[in-house]
Amino acid sequence: MKGELMKRIKYFLEKHPELKGVPATPKEIAKAEKELQIKLDDDYKEFIKRFGGSYAGIAIHAFSNGSSLGNEAIIHLTNWCRESFEGDKFSLEINKSLIFSDDGSGNPIAINANGEVVIYYHDSGDKEVLSKPFGSFVEENFAEW
Repeated sequence: MKGELMKRIKYFLEKHPELKGVPATPKEIAKAEKELQIKLDDDYKEFIKRFGGSYAGIAIHAFSNGSSLGNEAIIHLTNWCRESFEGDKFSLEINKSLIFSDDGSGNPIAINANGEVVIYYHDSGDKEVLSKPFGSFVEENFAEW
């Protein structure tokens, strides 16, 4: 991810500590990759190693999230989504994706195996590519306030 963006996020989170999580450890990352049977996106790993589960225009969950983001860790979110979408047209793709957020209506936001940030819509059964790669997604959504 771009250095300037990371500086902006760091400064923002210093002013809003309730939105910053505990930085992820290499051990937590390795455990998630093993349990979920995926390789986490490099930009996503860089983000969570620095900020943990934090707000950057949208809630970005990890292992230990900022107190205002909720307790849902990525292993739980991903497994929940895999179960919820089991047997639907996107289940194979979701099984190779990391769920790191949602849109507030229960529609999961993921990084798929192609490095795209996508949202899966429960009601319509559709998906939408929001951005590629994760770093661009954060840059497009992050705004200081």
